[in-house]
Amino acid sequence: MMEMTLGTVLGAGWASGVNLYGTVLLLGLFGRMDVAPTPEQFQSPIVIGIAGALYLLEFVADKIPFVDSAWDLLHTAIRPIGAALVGALLADQGDLSTTFAALSAGGMALGSHAAKSGTRVAVNTSPEPVTNVLVSLAEDGAVAGMVWFALEHPQAAGVLALVLLVLGIGMLILAWRLVRAGIRRFRGWRARRRAAIHLG
Repeated sequence: MMEMTLGTVLGAGWASGVNLYGTVLLLGLFGRMDVAPTPEQFQSPIVIGIAGALYLLEFVADKIPFVDSAWDLLHTAIRPIGAALVGALLADQGDLSTTFAALSAGGMALGSHAAKSGTRVAVNTSPEPVTNVLVSLAEDGAVAGMVWFALEHPQAAGVLALVLLVLGIGMLILAWRLVRAGIRRFRGWRARRRAAIHLG
């Protein structure tokens, strides 16, 4: 059985913050299909079934404007707590302290969840739904890639997870600045329009 390292924990934590159910589902399926050794708890048919059902629900909700933000709000506590449990289970297969692994995965998930949910709020300022679908599909692909990478190349995955976390927070800051600038422009336009109507 392959020992799980800090890189595995960080990668799985990042993925859990973006899509917890997809991460658990993949860990279970990869283990059952012998793609990579994962803790037996993830490979339980019950766990795989529940994670699969919740993933399908999230797959749909995550692609509907504003529903995705409500879903993210609901999962603000669920994703980090779930990621902490994922980290603790992964730590059982390595030399990591369970507490340290849980805190590392939970903290990483909190950061990636904040970047995801904040970016989605910014994306929802767009009137068309295509952007939401494309962003959601990109996130699904990133989660799948990160889970596989964390199991096959844990050290590199840990570094990549940290880089993605920093980039995500940077994109979040940029997105919010753009949104605030758009709001200011809208308020200025509305004030000018009211003034024009008043003068007219």
